Amino acid sequence: MNVLYSVVHLYQAKFEHVDLCQDLVLVGGGHSHVEVLRSFGMKPLPGVRLTLITKEPHTAYSGMLPGFVSGFYTHDECHVDLNKLARYAGAALILETAIGLDLQKQLVKLGSNRPPISYDALSLDIGITPSAQGIPGALEHATPVKPVSSFVERFRRLIERLKSQDQDLTVAVVGGGAGGVELALALQHRLNRELQDHGLPAARKIIVKLFCKGGLLQQHTRYARNIFLRVLKERGVRLFEGRGVAAVEAGRLVLDDGIAEPFDEALWCTQAAAPAWLRDTGLPLDSAGFIRIDESLRAEGVENVFAVGDVANSVKHPRPKAGVYAVRQGPPLADNLRRLLTGERLRPFVPQSTHLGLISTGDKYAVATKGWLCFEAAWLWTWKDRIDRAWMAKYGDDLDFSMRNSMGKGAPKQDAVAAAAGPEAIRALTGAKMRCGGCGAKVGSDVLSRVLGRLQQEAGSRVGGIGNGVVIGIGDPDDAAVVRPPPPGHVSVHTVDFFRSFIDDPYVFGAIAANHALGDCHAMGAKATSALAIAVVPYGLESKVEGTLHQMLAGALGTLHAAGCNLIGGHTCEGAELSLGFSVNGSCEEGRLLRKGGLQPGNALILTKPLGTGVLFAADMRGQAKGPWIAGALAMMQQSSEAAAVTLATAGATACTDVTGFGLVGHLAEMARASRVSVMLTAGNVPLLEGALDCAKSGIASSLLQQNLSAAALVSDGDAAAESPVWPLLFDPQTAGGLLAGVPNEAATGCIEALREQGYLEAAVVGVVLDPQLHETSQPLGPTKLIKVV
Repeated sequence: MNVLYSVVHLYQAKFEHVDLCQDLVLVGGGHSHVEVLRSFGMKPLPGVRLTLITKEPHTAYSGMLPGFVSGFYTHDECHVDLNKLARYAGAALILETAIGLDLQKQLVKLGSNRPPISYDALSLDIGITPSAQGIPGALEHATPVKPVSSFVERFRRLIERLKSQDQDLTVAVVGGGAGGVELALALQHRLNRELQDHGLPAARKIIVKLFCKGGLLQQHTRYARNIFLRVLKERGVRLFEGRGVAAVEAGRLVLDDGIAEPFDEALWCTQAAAPAWLRDTGLPLDSAGFIRIDESLRAEGVENVFAVGDVANSVKHPRPKAGVYAVRQGPPLADNLRRLLTGERLRPFVPQSTHLGLISTGDKYAVATKGWLCFEAAWLWTWKDRIDRAWMAKYGDDLDFSMRNSMGKGAPKQDAVAAAAGPEAIRALTGAKMRCGGCGAKVGSDVLSRVLGRLQQEAGSRVGGIGNGVVIGIGDPDDAAVVRPPPPGHVSVHTVDFFRSFIDDPYVFGAIAANHALGDCHAMGAKATSALAIAVVPYGLESKVEGTLHQMLAGALGTLHAAGCNLIGGHTCEGAELSLGFSVNGSCEEGRLLRKGGLQPGNALILTKPLGTGVLFAADMRGQAKGPWIAGALAMMQQSSEAAAVTLATAGATACTDVTGFGLVGHLAEMARASRVSVMLTAGNVPLLEGALDCAKSGIASSLLQQNLSAAALVSDGDAAAESPVWPLLFDPQTAGGLLAGVPNEAATGCIEALREQGYLEAAVVGVVLDPQLHETSQPLGPTKLIKVV
């Protein structure tokens, strides 16, 4: 965990004055917060655990969004990868939406029924949400430009729609500010270029309409307005000035004068509003719902809560809601957060009174405005491009991960970190004279009781409840849990899994650890009924240990509850790094057990989930994995295989296993050997997680890959197969991977369709079981070979 990493710096700093083990929580991945992350990555603050809460693993740089729409930038070129930046900063990244605050208890409330996150210092950079301004149908039939993540996906679909339909395309942009003007011109440029680049009929037309309730560019000079009136006319953008939108219906805007204007796509780019949940927080808000902040960027009257960017309103220094001000707030925010955490006096920040505005015209041309000045030129776009790319590079290509790698930051090497910290640093961190071993290493009973009490209150009967044959459970004071045997005709199924954390979000880690442990039960066709937990929580102050344990067990309990599995007991202790495992108990009707040794000749081999978790998190350790790749892998690892197991059994599966640490080939070899058959694996059909192939091609590999490659000796013509870029991924160790099953060939197509309906969208037939007699000859496999890869 980050706490132990901070201990290293604490030890090296020779115990400079600092409050130990404080939680700094950043909510939102806006322009100011990316600078805070960079600052803390360059100079970590000893004893401070940093957490970033944001829904998306990347954040758009608003200055480059028009260029992205025009086609001048790729998605990656204009988005900051928050996963990579958080890794650099040593921050836990929580991909969730904040929905509220408890200022008294110092908690951030999260969506998806997650437990709240505690903080000692908090900063809000959550941007703004679309405002319908009371216009009926606006949010139902128009696409807001903010949040940008939603707009980017809708824009991608708009491009696909342009390519697929054979008629004119009409796009309406509502909003006459700089953002709306830039967007309208960028759309006109890009959509017309798409027509040309894809050889679409020249007779087709792109119609862009721009609607503004008042005058165009009301916050800019008359000179700027005149320039854009000219440019809009030259580009053929239809301007509806002084005509507001009264309602939005499917396919048309109803204007104030009652006239309806048709559209194929409507983009909403008017003044947005603050998130509605702020009203219930007790934070000081202005009449529009934005957070009132003082000169130090703190919420007025709230000592440890800061707010920046569009969501904040500086009382003494009000400024327009423009990205340039959020960028400028980054360094003073980082400085004042450090000062708050170290007990120093905060510094006031006075933003510049005016700023240079560079408004693009859709092509590589721009208009500059500052105060009363205004001029236009092509070189202005080039200058803006250099400024924007330099800003992006600070939070991407220019980050240096060498220090993190040498310290093992982001990798599961906290045992080395603890050793480097030494007993003195651990003693300073925890306030204890020495960390005991044996039962002295157990988490204190008070902490454990409080955590279990909170979990029982939040989760009800799934903690310690009596069900599924549980007689004595975790809520009882007895020395062991007691479970009734399964009913007649059923057998007991028992399995255990345990591993250390590979991510900094304890809630998600708990969910994945539980899902991974349940996988063996699902693979055998059994119903999980109860589980015992083994948890290790890093050394820390009692309140921090309690918080981490609560988050981890809450995540695990959500997964266990969804599977109908009761947590009936376990053991929790302190250690060098966050770790979690479960002994899972289940039952199954004896004749319905699925085993590895049941493959039949002619069976289709079906894999329910994509591969690649090992290589992706190896890349993540090195800061070379993109945020969306990691987000996709985490989502896959939290997907239960229970429904897949039922679907496979319904399709008549004769054998099944889950693909985990030994990789696809390793587990397939186990099945082939136990079934006394040979198999043919079609490498091109094997589904892969996004980014896995990119990482493998870059030479990145899991530390377990080399050992897993020993199974290559069982592959016929392995040297030739190894030439394929997919080859190393066939041996990649998986966490909470999918099920691999043999299904009668005639049922395979229906099984794949059913799996995809259940949400296993990348389920695929990846091979076939060969006649066992061919296994005894040299065709197609030799007597010592079990697998042929084609």
